[in-house]
Amino acid sequence: MKPHTKRYVLQGILFVLTIITTTLAGAEWIFGRQFFYVFIDEQALKKLQITLPDPLGWPEFMAGLEFSIPFLAILTVHEFGHYFTAKYHHVKATLPYYIPFWFGLSQTIGTMGAFIRLESEIKSRKKFFDIGIAGPLAGFVVALLVLWYGFANLPTLDYVFKIHPEYQKYGMGFAKVVGQRPMTGAIVLGDNLLFSFFKTYVADPTRLPPAFEMIHYPWLLAGYLALFFTSLNLIPIGQLDGGHILYGLVGKRASAVIMPILLVIFVFYAGLGFFTPQDFKNGTATSWWEDENFIEQISKMGFYAYFLYLCFSRVSKNVQTVWLLALGVIVAQLATSQVFPTLEGYSGFMPFVFLLGRFLGVYHPDTEQDDPLNWQRQALGWFALLVFVVCFCPKPFVVL
Repeated sequence: MKPHTKRYVLQGILFVLTIITTTLAGAEWIFGRQFFYVFIDEQALKKLQITLPDPLGWPEFMAGLEFSIPFLAILTVHEFGHYFTAKYHHVKATLPYYIPFWFGLSQTIGTMGAFIRLESEIKSRKKFFDIGIAGPLAGFVVALLVLWYGFANLPTLDYVFKIHPEYQKYGMGFAKVVGQRPMTGAIVLGDNLLFSFFKTYVADPTRLPPAFEMIHYPWLLAGYLALFFTSLNLIPIGQLDGGHILYGLVGKRASAVIMPILLVIFVFYAGLGFFTPQDFKNGTATSWWEDENFIEQISKMGFYAYFLYLCFSRVSKNVQTVWLLALGVIVAQLATSQVFPTLEGYSGFMPFVFLLGRFLGVYHPDTEQDDPLNWQRQALGWFALLVFVVCFCPKPFVVL
């Protein structure tokens, strides 16, 4: 079998597997139950007096297509935006590789995304810009259509009763009653500017579900996740699509200054509130070295400082500079928490911060041709950064 044929077979298999895994994940989000329950011995559970929800089956799997089809449509259009633009510029590129990802034991979205491989060097700042911006803008258009359809065609609120029969006793006013009680483990989708717009101006207010139930609406979840990943992709750092765009807009020298500053800001926000001055207050001990809480917090902060060091490790080759950045961020976070005790960032960004700073890189690769963009591309670039603003949510997922 020829190498190209092997690659096409692999890409086809990965695509089919990703359809399956995202459909499985979609069904689990819709119904709030797991497929894995079907493999558990019910008789053994009864002896242990353990009750689990009914497992999902074929009808629920088919319902999961309402999530997987729009979500994969957005992802596919995004990747082919990159692909066709690369072909237009005579840059060799592969078809997308999809990454299936599903546990069965815990909630996932069924995929870790998709990517294309560029197999030839890009020597032009303009080409980097065009290839980088095409994907997120193409996907963004489809995400708008998905969200519009989802909000314009909301089912009546009794749709929620199929998922939570226990709500029926409260009638259509269940949100007021249930919302006042703590719901441990419930996932609430945060509001970005665009999602808030659709909720306010497109959705029928009598059918709009409460925030803690939106995860069960497949079109809304698919559109929201698309906005979330679009915003991450458009962060103007390194070789993210946003990095290509910023490099095209401002060039080599300016981007080399702006990108590490943006990474520092991102890290500062993500870890804000992770430690506060209150955490280090002595208890009943007469001295700090006898205070177990103080010693424990200092130990944790040591690990945290090393984690930040790793996040900043590619900002500079000078080890002292990297440590100064890490410790400087910690000091700034503690000072901010002292002045604004209730101000918190979003620690959920930390894994992405680590991936970005440690592996994906902070700086954009140089190009031989560094000619400025024309005004049309500049306008499109600033529009893409505006798309980042309207898609970005400071706290995208909140677990109650």
